[in-house]
Amino acid sequence: MEEARELELIVSQDREDLLAVLQMRFGEPEADVEAKINSIHQPDELQRLILAACNAPAWSVFAEELRAGEGAFKLTGERFNPISQAAFEQKGDS
Repeated sequence: MEEARELELIVSQDREDLLAVLQMRFGEPEADVEAKINSIHQPDELQRLILAACNAPAWSVFAEELRAGEGAFKLTGERFNPISQAAFEQKGDS
């Protein structure tokens, strides 16, 4: 019982962290994105998304990772270079 409570606290904090990173990097997340993030209950998936949010040069790259769902984990190459030229051209992907 205590383990489940600790896990939920970790998951809750990871959700808050992810939403904060997204807001800092790309502006306020839309309601559907926030709902999707709040529906995630796996710490590994949330931590993967935090890494993606920190390293994706554009919103579209992060959104693709969010859609990929649990189990996807390949944050390599220019696609996840936060200082690539794409980062300066597409930061918010308006």
